[in-house]
Amino acid sequence: MRTFAALLLAANLAFFAYTELDQMSEGESGRLQRQLVPDKIKLLTPQQVAGLGPAKAAQLANVCLEWGGFTDAEKGAALAALEPLQLGKQLSQRRSESTSAYWVYVPALPTKAAAEKRVAELKEQGLKDFFIMNDGAQKNAISLGVFKSEDAANKFLGAVAERGVKNAKAGARTQSIQQTVLVLRDPQPVQTEQLQQLKHDFAGSEVRIGPCDKT
Repeated sequence: MRTFAALLLAANLAFFAYTELDQMSEGESGRLQRQLVPDKIKLLTPQQVAGLGPAKAAQLANVCLEWGGFTDAEKGAALAALEPLQLGKQLSQRRSESTSAYWVYVPALPTKAAAEKRVAELKEQGLKDFFIMNDGAQKNAISLGVFKSEDAANKFLGAVAERGVKNAKAGARTQSIQQTVLVLRDPQPVQTEQLQQLKHDFAGSEVRIGPCDKT
């Protein structure tokens, strides 16, 4: 009986030594392979990245934050607002095109001279960016601003009314509009929060975050 127990113990010790030597021989790559489960590793789609929310998505690699879009008249002010953040090479720009928009305008006046007189009055009321329509159904109307959304146009209309402009209107307008989108690569969470705050100063602007454009 004692002999059988001794043999059983020796067999167990031999098996234990064999398994330990086998694990040692597989090396670091083998141990790493056992720790990783390839079929459970999934790449996030752009929609899933966006669904994480700006704070969490900003912690991923190769992520870009896009803020815009801005017309040529708005772009300068947006870039000036970003200067204190010292974004350097993180910041780039891309052009986008919108085929439908909303605008705030003074309805068409009888003559070009009447429109120019109204423009002079608008300058006295503190407005700066506008132009007189030269042709089409809205000839001699005065455009005060073009926006991507109806909400942004209505907000601007309210601001114009506060300056004393009584007869301005907001409405839909189909046209091709070139805009600039500001792109921030691999933003830090604090930078994401800063841009989320800045967008409130630019009616109609949006902040989106997701995988960077491969192009």
